[in-house]
Amino acid sequence: MLIKCYTAALQGINAALITVEVHATSGYDFSLVGLPDNAVKESHDRIFAAIQVNGLNTPRRALTINMSPADLKKEGASYDLPLAIGMLTATEQINTKLLDYYVMVGELSLDGSLQPIHGALPIALMTKEQGFKGIILPEANAREAAVVEGIEVYGMNHLLDVIRFLEGTFISQPLHINAAEEFAQAAYTSDIDFSDVRGQENVRRAMEVAAAGGHNMLMVGPPGAGKSMIAKRLPTILPPLTLDEALETTKIHSVVGLLQRNQSLIVHRPFRSPHHTITDVALCGGGSNPHPGEISLAHNGVLFLDELPEYKRATLEVLRQPLEDRHITVARSKMAIDYPASFMLVAAMNPCPCGHYGENNPLHPCVCTPGQIHRYRDKISGPLLDRIDIQVPIQAVSYDQLKSMQPGESSASIRERVVKARHIQAMRFAGTAIHCNAQMTSKQVHQYCALDAKCDQQLENAMKTLGLSARAYDRILKVARTIADLSGSESIQLPHIMEAISYRQLDREAVFN
Repeated sequence: MLIKCYTAALQGINAALITVEVHATSGYDFSLVGLPDNAVKESHDRIFAAIQVNGLNTPRRALTINMSPADLKKEGASYDLPLAIGMLTATEQINTKLLDYYVMVGELSLDGSLQPIHGALPIALMTKEQGFKGIILPEANAREAAVVEGIEVYGMNHLLDVIRFLEGTFISQPLHINAAEEFAQAAYTSDIDFSDVRGQENVRRAMEVAAAGGHNMLMVGPPGAGKSMIAKRLPTILPPLTLDEALETTKIHSVVGLLQRNQSLIVHRPFRSPHHTITDVALCGGGSNPHPGEISLAHNGVLFLDELPEYKRATLEVLRQPLEDRHITVARSKMAIDYPASFMLVAAMNPCPCGHYGENNPLHPCVCTPGQIHRYRDKISGPLLDRIDIQVPIQAVSYDQLKSMQPGESSASIRERVVKARHIQAMRFAGTAIHCNAQMTSKQVHQYCALDAKCDQQLENAMKTLGLSARAYDRILKVARTIADLSGSESIQLPHIMEAISYRQLDREAVFN
């Protein structure tokens, strides 16, 4: 007897349809083909144990199982459920006509209970695209899959529940979630706020400009000045995720398995802060079994690199291409997977190895030699600095500012201005793939960042004095355009270009000294 049932394999952040073909004949043998990895091959033992524990008959037939397409590698334990259902149906222990209508995924425990799997959201999206009626998966993943409208989502806890459902003896209602309503309710809630920040007006302003235009940012200051605290609050002033952005972000986290149990959507912009010991592969993605890296997990959000010079220089250099292209391609001998990587880079560093250079604080004098300072800063290349639009110094907060009970401006108030500026940019770039000023092409920079004579002269002087590159020239114009948008100005004025230039004061070593 030959039967077919359907499941899915993850490819990057998307899913591909897999057809499980089970052929049962006389004899006693077991063959699993179709490029299964070790976890899939081991499913035989898990499935047979689950069948025996639950009082079903172990298939005493020769079974040949093909997982098509046979040239696509199958990895992980999520195929246990469809393989078990296929075996039981092929050996006539299940009588059902529903296998053609549902995609099934799930890992089996030895007692037959279903364990959570990775990638439920992209699998549910594929289920809808392929025209299936619904999906059967572990209960823990049901809310995640149910955000996809137009399909029936059945969350099951046990193999026996799935068998009874397919045979019509177990009545289960599909799970429905109003994703838009849940998303709207949670999008504006946060446990942290910019009002917690005391002082640091120049950094708060720079952070607002960065959020309004989607610009990368570097903060340079002594230990304890609040660099990490401020960076963590950047997502609270960014425009809320749209529902489409939330779905795309959730897909990435779902594939990696970072969604919490019974979580349906990621409603806040991601904030990723990897340790400086991170490897190139962990940062950008890849491996023998390619997975998204930190830059993809930060997609639609913020990637924060604290103590920037402590990262390996080679690791930092791999950021250059995704910062420009906003995606990264992981190429292997038999495949090439494209991961999205549209993130804001926020970095922090000390001005020197000891952290106290330029403080003029007799209690904490700098003890670093010029050579040590040079080597410390030289870990960050000029081309990478050119890609950081806003570079701002940060000073330690005084005692009077710390003890002040007067809170700073709230995130909601700052975000209101940011959203208005982003709306101006959305109107400006309507019909293009550009979403904010930081993403403008050189052609668009010339089109939307025209300068009058005074502004042009000011920028020319800055270019010569600071020795800035052509890329830095474009960055200054983009930041100036954002500052003009925040002020509601149609054209870039002299104060706007001067403020934008002030944010480039840290991108050459000569300026440090």
